[in-house]
Amino acid sequence: MAKFVYRFDEGNAGMKGLLGGKGANLAEMTNLGLPVPKGFTVTTEACMKYLETQQLTDELIHEVKQALANLQKETGKAFSSATDLLLLSVRSGSKFSMPGMMDTILNLGLNDENVERLAQETNDERFAYDCYRRLLQMFGNVVYEIDSSRFENYLDFFKTKHGYESDADFTAEDLKEVVTCFKSIYMESKKKEFPQNPETQLFDAIEAVFRSWNNGRAKVYRSIHDIPDDLGTAVNVQLMVFGNSGSNSATGVAFTRNPATGEKKIFGEYLLNAQGEDVVAGIRTPNPMSELATAMPEAYTEFEKVAARLEAHYEDMQDIEFTIEKGKLYFLQTRNGKRTAQSAFKIAVDLVKEGITTKEKSLMKIDPNSVNQLLHPVFSDEDLKSATLVSAAGLPASPGAASGKIYFDADAAKEHALLGEKVILVRQETSPEDIQGMVSSEAIVTSRGGMTSHAAVVARGMGTCCVAGCGDLEIDEFHKTVTYPGGQLSEGDVISVDGSRGEIYLGDIPTTVTEEGENFRTIMSWADEFARLSVRMNAETVNDIKAGLAFGAAGIGLARTEHMFFGPERLLEMRRFILANTVEERKHALQQLLPFQQADFEQIFKLAGERPVVIRLLDPPLHEFLPTNRKELEHIAKELDMPVQELERRVIDLKEINPMLGHRGCRLAMTYPELYEMQAEAIIRSAVRLKQAGQNVQPEIMIPLVGMTRELTDLTERLNKKIAAVLAETGDSISYTIGTMIELPRACFIADELAEAAGFFSFGTNDLTQMTYGFSRDDSAKYINQYLEDGVLAQDPFQTLDESGVGELIRIAVEKARAEKPSLKIGVCGELGGDAESIAFFHDVGLNYVSCSPFRIPVARIAAAQSAIRGVERN
Repeated sequence: MAKFVYRFDEGNAGMKGLLGGKGANLAEMTNLGLPVPKGFTVTTEACMKYLETQQLTDELIHEVKQALANLQKETGKAFSSATDLLLLSVRSGSKFSMPGMMDTILNLGLNDENVERLAQETNDERFAYDCYRRLLQMFGNVVYEIDSSRFENYLDFFKTKHGYESDADFTAEDLKEVVTCFKSIYMESKKKEFPQNPETQLFDAIEAVFRSWNNGRAKVYRSIHDIPDDLGTAVNVQLMVFGNSGSNSATGVAFTRNPATGEKKIFGEYLLNAQGEDVVAGIRTPNPMSELATAMPEAYTEFEKVAARLEAHYEDMQDIEFTIEKGKLYFLQTRNGKRTAQSAFKIAVDLVKEGITTKEKSLMKIDPNSVNQLLHPVFSDEDLKSATLVSAAGLPASPGAASGKIYFDADAAKEHALLGEKVILVRQETSPEDIQGMVSSEAIVTSRGGMTSHAAVVARGMGTCCVAGCGDLEIDEFHKTVTYPGGQLSEGDVISVDGSRGEIYLGDIPTTVTEEGENFRTIMSWADEFARLSVRMNAETVNDIKAGLAFGAAGIGLARTEHMFFGPERLLEMRRFILANTVEERKHALQQLLPFQQADFEQIFKLAGERPVVIRLLDPPLHEFLPTNRKELEHIAKELDMPVQELERRVIDLKEINPMLGHRGCRLAMTYPELYEMQAEAIIRSAVRLKQAGQNVQPEIMIPLVGMTRELTDLTERLNKKIAAVLAETGDSISYTIGTMIELPRACFIADELAEAAGFFSFGTNDLTQMTYGFSRDDSAKYINQYLEDGVLAQDPFQTLDESGVGELIRIAVEKARAEKPSLKIGVCGELGGDAESIAFFHDVGLNYVSCSPFRIPVARIAAAQSAIRGVERN
């Protein structure tokens, strides 16, 4: 029978799938002998079982009661004890960190009688009622789903009425009044009373945390971060320790290194006389950890020692939650800390230099997609000199720079982003409910909260620039205004946000791209040490090729030739070719295009050096080169010296109902073989020119959209014959190969036959996905998001490989081809070649290379290395 409840000393760090990240790490810290409050974890399996049936099983209830009895026995505490009162925290914890997305309840076990017992036990009535009002607020929101603003608005009203600046000003009598009001909110909102039985509270809280796995913000977060929906969350039930039990108590969140810069120094924040939710909620602006060294030197020294021990144990920078209760330090959580890409690269390099971990482990800790954050835009110092400063008092919570129109709530931000506006979300503080607006925003600004507030942590994880805790801004979310020292802003006004400096400016400021830096280059060199897959670029323009080479491309995996025919002179001759009535007329037009093509290929080869270059022969349907409106038709008819009616008739004849399945790819060459012959001649002549200049060029000529063996064999034979004639004329020799693009399901099934004739294969995953699903990649946006929302699709197959369908076709093709020709070079040139998850599959099936757009090359290089390291680990 499945076990649903584990004491902390029964688990370990390797049980994250069952105990969640938090539960597994609590178990690990307990086993290390660290000061962790005792408790137990209800498993993720119990969560998924509950979500199926919407009720707790008898087995689970029994196990929880047994674990509770054991906890009471171990601690000597009990619910409703007059001398040793048992109070609990109930926290969620999924396998993957989802900060703020699910729910927490503190001080569970208090009721009208126990609050008095706590007051007597601690000799602190104010503390006891502060804990009780917090429980009422959290329990009401999490379990009974009462809008948290009902409680917050009353607290704000009470503070205004009494002239209080913060919650800390409340007296015991004030808090008693607050408690009475909070209990009345239960009746007003839900016609329910707050449950006085602590055991009832516990089981209600467990159910509520289980339900929170499927709350809206958690679903959005999982969608953004590709976290599966079927993992569930564990529930951690733990003895309460109180950071709000006086001036020698505190709570905080700290990192073993700076998550924004990677600096090796304790970085974080704490609040005196507070509970943990106060820090992450951003309601009070916390103090930096450096001040704790002065305020509580003994606790700080112990924290430093344990933090270093945890970092060495996990071989990574740690994000630690802690509480100090009357001078005694407790650890409530540790996990690998979220960080910016810039700091991730520095930390990875430094941990290896310091001997804490290895290159392989450091590489595996880097999220390949986070590399994109290194290319974050910044404002130049020159532009900032003339900019009008709105605020310089904010915290640089997440780096980058962005401009946009300000909006004050998540719904408005999302709505205007969908209309194509660049938006900035401006809030007093963000909460998990704001996730949709945060995702839609170019930047996030808050007037409250610190570097570990919800806004800061989530923004860093998304790679969105953020400035938090701008105390000099008065943000009025109701009237939708921001008052700053020099004026006022309203909804829709444009600001510029500098998340690296913590500054905000009026108006739109242009951005520039940052440099990658030495740590980036070090990580990339490590990646190349371990990767088996090489990474090429999809590029044919000068700028793209230069960018790809700067990012370390091993060559060109796809140079598209269709873009080369749209210059005015070229397009005119291309139209002559398409509209020609005889073979001689077609050949004449192609002869005019030959020098253009030769110059194009010569430039590409020259830039690529001696790296491999795959050139795809013309792929799109011919009608794409023809005019579409009457005015253009008249102009072209005049240029070509033909009647408008004749041109119009020819355009209509060439128009296709379904052009993506029409007269394109190799079908063009089967009809007009002279087209591919011209392109092959241009490729070889350019290669000869460069060889004569001292550069060795090895062209890889790719025939697209092959679905039948004769298409490939007939065209290969014609191209070889043409190339032989060109080389005979020049008296030179060139090493070249002719291969094919595998983008039709049929091609996958006859891959062994195609391999006999092919010099290489390259999977065109865009078309292969389109053809396999029957989805138009141009039109699928109309319905694919609904499929994703409804769970019909787990991922967009145009963004991440569909392994069970498209992937299986690729696997079949590779096995068949390699059975026929073991040394056949096989790659991928669709955009999935730049997707980290897809690259893992391509590595596993034995491809030689992937090719992607230039700016995705660093992602692909790291993903290729990680795939190789995982392969070694498995073996």
